[in-house]
Amino acid sequence: MDNFIITVALLLIGITIKRLPAFSKETGAVLNLFVIYISLPALVLLKVPELIFSKDLLAPALMPWGMLLSSAAAVLFLSKVFGWDKGTTGCLLLLIPLGNTSFLGIPMVKSFFGDNAIPYAVLYDQLGSFLALATYGSLVLALYGLKNTKPSVTDVVKKVVTFPPFIALLLAFFLRSFSYPDVTQNILEMLAATLVPLVMIAVGYQLQLRLNREVVGQLTVGLLIKLVAAPILALIFCRFAGLEGNAVNVSIFEAGMPPMISAGALAIIADLNPQLTAALVGIGILVSFVTLPTLYQLIILT
Repeated sequence: MDNFIITVALLLIGITIKRLPAFSKETGAVLNLFVIYISLPALVLLKVPELIFSKDLLAPALMPWGMLLSSAAAVLFLSKVFGWDKGTTGCLLLLIPLGNTSFLGIPMVKSFFGDNAIPYAVLYDQLGSFLALATYGSLVLALYGLKNTKPSVTDVVKKVVTFPPFIALLLAFFLRSFSYPDVTQNILEMLAATLVPLVMIAVGYQLQLRLNREVVGQLTVGLLIKLVAAPILALIFCRFAGLEGNAVNVSIFEAGMPPMISAGALAIIADLNPQLTAALVGIGILVSFVTLPTLYQLIILT
């Protein structure tokens, strides 16, 4: 509940400062740039070296990648059906497969499943959502961030390898065997802590509650996939495969988290339908407080 209040408060701050003449029209873009070049790389450098690989925890490690593939396939299919433009398709490809499995996911897992379930949520986030953001996210931005052009292989590779979080990811894997000096650790923690506040304020700054009919339709389709179809697919698959236990249930629950905040920052900075992006992140969080309790009931009843 605390994280929900914090999220709403940050969104309201963003909405409020947009109406103050002291803040320029570029405020949202500046906040997102700071996140991409500073906050997110700092978080990558902090968290990736802490990853512990274990064969006993395959469900939370593999589930997010299965959800990514199925959600991305659904978005690409619907893009053909509805004739979405490149920016809209890129926005949905980035936000729908990637969930808010850390800032919102971990506290929600704790609330519904208890403290013992938190390690499964952390694993789902770190081996799934977090790595997918730095790898899959880089690829989507490289392919769809180059508007009105057909990117070459060189363009895509260049975009991926020069993407700050991806560079941080490679560096973090290289540094897994080393310990940061205390001062470096403290600096990284301070910078990483700015990610959620800055992104949510930026989302609030760019959030428009008066959406045109086209964006409302895209928003509805996106949230139906992310909050309803994806977790139900995960639930059906796990039950038919005979997969049970707390780790599996937590993984299904995490599959129903709303769109990832950090992915929203990337989509906005790449100009991938910023209006839709802000709506998916902001409204998605609010709607999830109805869908997640419903999903939990389905999990424990099946």
